[in-house]
Amino acid sequence: MMFCIDIAPHTLHFKQPAGTSRGVYLTRKTWFITLSSPENPGVKGVGESAPLPNLSCDDLPNYEDCLRHACQRLCETGEIQHEELLPYPSIRFGLECALWQWQRNGDMALSQTPFGRGEMGIPINGLVWMGTFEEMAARIEEKLKQGFRCVKLKIGAIDFERELQLLGLIRNTFSRQEVELRVDANGAFEPNEALAKLDKLAMLDIHSIEQPIAKGQWHEMAKLCKHSPLPIALDEELIGANSLSMKETLLDTISPQYLVLKPSLHSGIAGTKEWIELAQKRNIDSWITSALESNVGLNAIAHLTSEVYGPQINMPQGLGTGQLFTDNIAMPLQIKGDNLWFLPNF
Repeated sequence: MMFCIDIAPHTLHFKQPAGTSRGVYLTRKTWFITLSSPENPGVKGVGESAPLPNLSCDDLPNYEDCLRHACQRLCETGEIQHEELLPYPSIRFGLECALWQWQRNGDMALSQTPFGRGEMGIPINGLVWMGTFEEMAARIEEKLKQGFRCVKLKIGAIDFERELQLLGLIRNTFSRQEVELRVDANGAFEPNEALAKLDKLAMLDIHSIEQPIAKGQWHEMAKLCKHSPLPIALDEELIGANSLSMKETLLDTISPQYLVLKPSLHSGIAGTKEWIELAQKRNIDSWITSALESNVGLNAIAHLTSEVYGPQINMPQGLGTGQLFTDNIAMPLQIKGDNLWFLPNF
């Protein structure tokens, strides 16, 4: 099959500053890939490649050159060069998304699932970004009013005791059965203080904590996963572990309770499926999260989620980031209550 590809850089703007322990995002640069073929004129597939600055393993100064080379290889061979693209998960993800939509005859409904047919939504968590105590308290209240039964807080930016107070505001009103609480430390804790902080968090019936200490400290993380009073989910730890052997070694060394999978960070679509398969063999559960993509990437991730976990998705996923931008790409995605829906006919 002969393909042609057009690459268009695009900058997204956040409605409000998005704070993490690594800094604050005001804009988000992304690249849209449009795939077509003279053998099937009129059909296009659009994908999105968007590395996260200072986080993605393929956040490189010559990123666009690498992207163009990968696109040229697809045009030359008619296939995605998966092995070549292992070090470039966001590029692999963008090409996979474009090819997926092209193979679906250009349809935005990428999956033949209840979600893809608009028959059911995917449960998602309400995300509360870092800010001042007052800002975060207001955001928590807003998420609860919107009907979210799972709330995730980014922690590590303000005083830890104040963050415990924020979590306590929820727990004083809602039980664990009424509202699930997740926290994401983005590696903000020091190894020598992490267990004591996890003990305090556990007293508030926290569902899980993502990446309590910085990535790359496998043995420290393994000790935490073994002794922590609350489940630990790996996120940043998975970045750069793109080969099968490295994934297996990481999981066998650390033995986490959960994985938080972001396709554009964690080996693309095929690599995410591989992570899930390896985790399931080790009785490790997982959920999928978008990584600040536009609705183009979010749509693909949502359809992927509906495929890999089936119609009975039993845990809230992290698919609410499409609401963050003032200039997002129009897609038939809609959040109703605490579910993300694909509604092409509405």
